[in-house]
Amino acid sequence: MYEQYWGLSMLPFQNVPDPNFYFPSEMHQQALKQLLYAVEQGKGAGMLTGEIGCGKTTLIRAFMNHLPETKYDIALITHPDLPRDDFLQEINNQFGIKEPGRTRGRAWKALTSHCSENLAAGVETILIVDEAQAIRDNDVFEELRQSLNLQLNERFLMTLILVGQSELIDRVGRNRQLDQRIAIRYHMGPLDPMETQKYMQHRLQVTGGKREIFSPEAFQLIWQYSRGIPRSINNVADLCLLHGFETKRSIIDGPMVRKAASELSV
Repeated sequence: MYEQYWGLSMLPFQNVPDPNFYFPSEMHQQALKQLLYAVEQGKGAGMLTGEIGCGKTTLIRAFMNHLPETKYDIALITHPDLPRDDFLQEINNQFGIKEPGRTRGRAWKALTSHCSENLAAGVETILIVDEAQAIRDNDVFEELRQSLNLQLNERFLMTLILVGQSELIDRVGRNRQLDQRIAIRYHMGPLDPMETQKYMQHRLQVTGGKREIFSPEAFQLIWQYSRGIPRSINNVADLCLLHGFETKRSIIDGPMVRKAASELSV
């Protein structure tokens, strides 16, 4: 709606996990390096946690983009709140395993064969479970633990990456054997004021922005109201651009941010 007015090619502050908008802050880069290390060094399991809206899913999409399709076979589970047997079937479905079997035993046999075939072909098998804090069936966490038993004497057949909100730490901690097998852990937090400004400028540049749109005061207030959480930053900034377009402003200033924040109740 307002893109042309601000000289943009598309909406810059959509809350979708588009890896093209990945912002390489120090925190995000460190998380990405940790995940890549877990995969490239065959560590078996890694866990990425963080506050709601801090950019975990976007980072995971960027992480996947770093893994060549010719070398990595990746299954991404985005809705993991399933009963144990359905969860195992969903893993096989995401790996594209045909006719994985109607019983748990057959499903595990099919998954094991798939991982072994990948290894023989020089392909690494990666299972990513996003929103893992949503898992309600504790037996699913036990299935995930058992997936780490897919290994040879010298290496794992599959790398497991768990992604979720902060409560995932406690959920995994209740399964002591699974918790002990998490070799890499990283927790993401909010952006600081300078990172918030750079984050917004990055998204504006990705969408073709060539001029200053937000005043220094606007950047500071957006950080204050959003508490540095990218999803909240996006919500406030998007509404500011809409109001600025509607009122034909040349720049987003402090009062406009306050107005948007009050409408969003942040």
